[in-house]
Amino acid sequence: MKRKICVVTGTRAEYGLLYWLMKEIEADKDLELQIVVTGMHLSPEFGLTYKEVDKEFKIDKKIEMLLSSDTSVGISKSMGLAQIGFAEAYEELKPDIVVVLGDRYEMFSAASAAMIARIPIAHLHGGETTEGAFDEAIRHSITKMSYLHFTATEEYKNRVIQLGEHPNRVFNVGGMGIENIKRLKLLSKEEFEKSIDFKLNKKNLLVTFHPVTLENATAKEQFQELLDAIDEVQNTNIIFTKANSDSDGRVINQMIEEYVSKNSHKAVCFTSLGQLRYLSALQFVDAMVGNSSSGLAEAPSFKIGTINIGERQKGRIKANSVIDCEPNKEAIKKAFKKLYSKEFQETLKNVQNPYGDGCASLKIIEEIKKADLNNILKKSFYNIEFEGKI
Repeated sequence: MKRKICVVTGTRAEYGLLYWLMKEIEADKDLELQIVVTGMHLSPEFGLTYKEVDKEFKIDKKIEMLLSSDTSVGISKSMGLAQIGFAEAYEELKPDIVVVLGDRYEMFSAASAAMIARIPIAHLHGGETTEGAFDEAIRHSITKMSYLHFTATEEYKNRVIQLGEHPNRVFNVGGMGIENIKRLKLLSKEEFEKSIDFKLNKKNLLVTFHPVTLENATAKEQFQELLDAIDEVQNTNIIFTKANSDSDGRVINQMIEEYVSKNSHKAVCFTSLGQLRYLSALQFVDAMVGNSSSGLAEAPSFKIGTINIGERQKGRIKANSVIDCEPNKEAIKKAFKKLYSKEFQETLKNVQNPYGDGCASLKIIEEIKKADLNNILKKSFYNIEFEGKI
């Protein structure tokens, strides 16, 4: 009998990271792929990106959860709706393993429902830290609910073990995004320009900025500082991708739309570029600007700079191509000056991405297939200091 693997996806970015794993599960004769989509995938406001999933895979369940609110109350209610939906979906699909990636609140609901249903969870990208976002606590909580762990670096692997997970169930497979870069046929410059209906300039920047969810109402002020700094960069075109559904995300998206409407000669925005266009863009821009994890995980592979603003990604492992700066105009301007300096541009030629070799999916498949699922839910806490002595 085939082992049923249920993959949960809630956002455009996460689907891009899961794509090749889903393809490998689908192709494996011993596994049956189940797909549950939720969250921003089902929202017209965020581009109905489930349609991209539907082009490639059979979607088994759609779980509506997003309310028309990005307040803390609205998000908490969305999490409650999601948990109800996941409970019903798991009861019908009866998966052997549920696969979740990362740290978003949708995944917390997916993991919680699986745990209560006594379904083993395989968690991807655990052990990471993002000190400026409540994703930090959600990620570690999912780790404690999960049985199999697939991390992006050895340091993150050690951190999952530090949380009490047994080393026999924790595997460093590298970052999922590196695999996309290796396996996707990216667009040429001409194809990319045509796909976004926008001509690139002598200088170009890709900007993605999300709310720092552990700070109170800072999104508007911080993003305005970024826009003010961008305005002083000469001969530069800007490609914006909109913020996600975190609290205050709509504030940022409204500001992006207003900026682009006033600067259509040099700026364009997208709710979602999709994985192909997003990675293709990284070939032709000078830097990834904002506070997205892709600036740390994917951008270094393209030998371009990342201007990482504020504390959303604080604590993550970073390549030498990442320039950290405070979320104010003067600090961002200094970061731009460093980015375009001859010395920094020279260092980019030798940048190494710390997130692996791009073979994560096959490594994950191997462990998922051989995992013993009999009586696995009773986990003992792995104590690093005293293991074997108590």
